[in-house]
Amino acid sequence: MLLEIQKKYCKSLTAYSRRQTNQVRIGDLYLGSDYPIRVQSMTTVDTMDTIGSVEQSIRMIESGCELVRITAPSVKEAQNLENIKNELRKRGYQTPLVADIHFTPNAAELAARIVEKVRINPGNYADKKRFEVIDYTNESYANELERIRERFLPLVRICKEYGTAMRIGTNHGSLSDRILSRYGDTPLGMVESALEFLRICEDENYYNIVISMKSSNPQVMVQAYRLLVQRLEEEKLKPYPLHLGVTEAGEGEDGRIKSSMGIGTLLEDGLGDTVRVSLTEDPEFEAPVARSLITKSADFRAKSDFGKNDSANLEVSPINPYSYSRRETFEVGNFGGLNVPRVVADYSDIVVEAHDDLKAIGHFYLPLPDKWRMNDLGADYIYSGKNLIPFMLPNGLKEILDYETWLTQTDKINKLPFYSVEEFFNPSKQLHSTMNFVGVSLDDLTPVFVEYIKSYQNAIIVAKANTETAMVELRSFYFQLLKYSIKNPVILSKSYGAISESDFQLYAATDFGGVLIEGFGDGIMIGLPNFSTKNEKLERLKTVNSTSFGILQAARTRMSKTEYISCPSCGRTLFDLQETTAMIRKRTDHLKGVKIGIMGCIVNGPGEMADADYGYVGIGKDKIALYRGQTVMKKSVHADNAVDELIELIKEDGRWFEPEVLEYAE
Repeated sequence: MLLEIQKKYCKSLTAYSRRQTNQVRIGDLYLGSDYPIRVQSMTTVDTMDTIGSVEQSIRMIESGCELVRITAPSVKEAQNLENIKNELRKRGYQTPLVADIHFTPNAAELAARIVEKVRINPGNYADKKRFEVIDYTNESYANELERIRERFLPLVRICKEYGTAMRIGTNHGSLSDRILSRYGDTPLGMVESALEFLRICEDENYYNIVISMKSSNPQVMVQAYRLLVQRLEEEKLKPYPLHLGVTEAGEGEDGRIKSSMGIGTLLEDGLGDTVRVSLTEDPEFEAPVARSLITKSADFRAKSDFGKNDSANLEVSPINPYSYSRRETFEVGNFGGLNVPRVVADYSDIVVEAHDDLKAIGHFYLPLPDKWRMNDLGADYIYSGKNLIPFMLPNGLKEILDYETWLTQTDKINKLPFYSVEEFFNPSKQLHSTMNFVGVSLDDLTPVFVEYIKSYQNAIIVAKANTETAMVELRSFYFQLLKYSIKNPVILSKSYGAISESDFQLYAATDFGGVLIEGFGDGIMIGLPNFSTKNEKLERLKTVNSTSFGILQAARTRMSKTEYISCPSCGRTLFDLQETTAMIRKRTDHLKGVKIGIMGCIVNGPGEMADADYGYVGIGKDKIALYRGQTVMKKSVHADNAVDELIELIKEDGRWFEPEVLEYAE
């Protein structure tokens, strides 16, 4: 029974049910399970620039932002929040303001008297990070907690007096030395960091609180939020609303994929009451992305009938939801076992006529040397259905054909068959000697099929999601395989309608990422919308291919490109973050598997890029500190030379190679 309680973090893993929470008042705005999921963002203008902050706040509000967060790194910025608030109210905007506080309790105490909400980071509110490992006794640890209580109590009492809300916001990368020494760099450490402060609040009967568990790694972020919900219930603390966000997600496609994987997965579970999507872009572009995520992951789920009448409804996870463990499978070809997940490009609705038709999936034909070249996002397989490809494919790229079409081929070795369940059940079917793909829906997992597929050690299951709630459908598929001890490799598959490119990235990252971070999936195959022209289909296929690799990378299951962990900028940022990120990307985006953190300031930078191999952090005007992991390697490098110095650091570690100039580059 104890095991079940420990694994339960939401009401149902199949039927949607939003978690019931306390209701929190933030000015005239209410947040919690009785209200819609709120959208928020953060300004990037210097907080001392009153008019600039006001005008950016207005752009954010008009893009759909319901709470505006503004950094207050010192007392002077906290004081200026009053001027910003007064000017916004003068212009007719009543949107609540949130003061973002790090290291400075006196600034928090002042801001709590001015704005409607303060956010504090328990990792640095009462602690200075020195990256020290300390062996605490129980007594010395208790003394540390008492010190924190004395530092934190004044803010709690001010918030109670003024009716100010608070967010206790843990960041994975800025856990205190004390927490790291006792709990490690883990989701448990993140949760305990927040609970220490939360217990103090409850002792004071202060409950107007929101909690967050942010990380730049979606896998860690999801595990931490789930564990937080379980621990709140276990300790009989109030069910506080949750602020969801993947910190330092980055820009463009990568930022959207990472945010969707973390935020979308939790929303599908019914967790989350306010959302902030962190992108290295102007903040007014964040709210529409957050709204699309909420629509897909919460609104669709709430309206869906999936799981509501399912007699196999699950309330307790059959796996450990707080740590990653890949599903055990046997190996079929290069699927399953210890192989990285594969990308299968779906060409079943495209008639391939020329070599250039494969550019969209990272394979390029060079006529003069009569050779194929592949970039880092080269798909592993092509599913062409009934549309046989009329030329020899690049070495290593294999074609999958519908079974009836495969039967007509003279080459049944290099081409591979794809069966429907009915075709696979046929006792007179022909089989490929090593690899056979079987399209299977959740409804096909009958006891008869289960026993049948177990006897085929050369079969790969293509799990077909048929509903808008694909993440939960695929997870249910996963749990059924576990229940029946089926160890065949599985390709995750779903087709999407003619939605925008941005929405496609958000939806696919949620649907596939949500199960990949739980250890399920040995490949991805995403179907195309029914576009009218071949060019439209190839353009979307290029996006599908890039998104597939991006999802695998964000889930930490296959590293295929350079990863950038960049903050969304704020009033503390000491350089043009978007321009700098673009410059660093231009010089380093060929370094497959290398993770580079690009942080606007020293306040959060070193901690929040904890997952990075190298770091580029602003420490003053035109001054940059360069990191190897968590260690400062070069201080006060002038911005004009900082990228070159970063590259020298990478070279010292033997991880640099010159980018190859390819004739097919577009």
